[in-house]
Amino acid sequence: MVKIAPSLLSADFADLKNQIAAAEHAGADWLHLDIMDGHFVPNISFGPPVIKALRKHTKLPFDTHLMIENPDRYLEAFHAAGADILTVHYEACTHLHRTISRIQELGMKAGVSINPATSVTALSEIMPYVDLVLIMSVNPGFGGQKFIPTSTEKLRQTADIIKQKKPEIHLEVDGGIDDTTAAAVVKAGANVLVAGNYVFGQGNIAESIATLKRIVV
Repeated sequence: MVKIAPSLLSADFADLKNQIAAAEHAGADWLHLDIMDGHFVPNISFGPPVIKALRKHTKLPFDTHLMIENPDRYLEAFHAAGADILTVHYEACTHLHRTISRIQELGMKAGVSINPATSVTALSEIMPYVDLVLIMSVNPGFGGQKFIPTSTEKLRQTADIIKQKKPEIHLEVDGGIDDTTAAAVVKAGANVLVAGNYVFGQGNIAESIATLKRIVV
């Protein structure tokens, strides 16, 4: 079953409580939380205090994506705030296996993400240890970007490695997901779709989520 994970980066920050409620009521499976530090990516979003404040307003899993330098410094803080899944970037971790192990020791699911310019072969050694792989189909840092077409083949390659290494891993894709790209990425092997601008920026959260769900059935 394909999961839809609306990204709060594109939501109305002045109305997050109600926007989350609308997404949950519409059938969202996870909520994707993009954490940006202004260093690893050229933007700043929000951190543990916001997650902690939102946690009491929904039972949906918090799919927390750390686009930050030195993520090891904050693993405990995100766990305490209520993150259920914590994904770090391959490019940001000097000792990736150690980081993944610590996330799981804290009781969270552990994910690893790669940027568009990073080859999927970089994931081969860490694949048996993670619960999720996130393929960035845009350069991270901003919402509303166009899908990079070569990401479809990248997803296909990643799906093949997952089948060999650990078939139960979730394969997530983030960037430019909408009603024109969803079918192709699912066909390529993705089973978690992050959609920000398409869900929160079109004026009708329920209709956007329903459309994505119809496409990926």
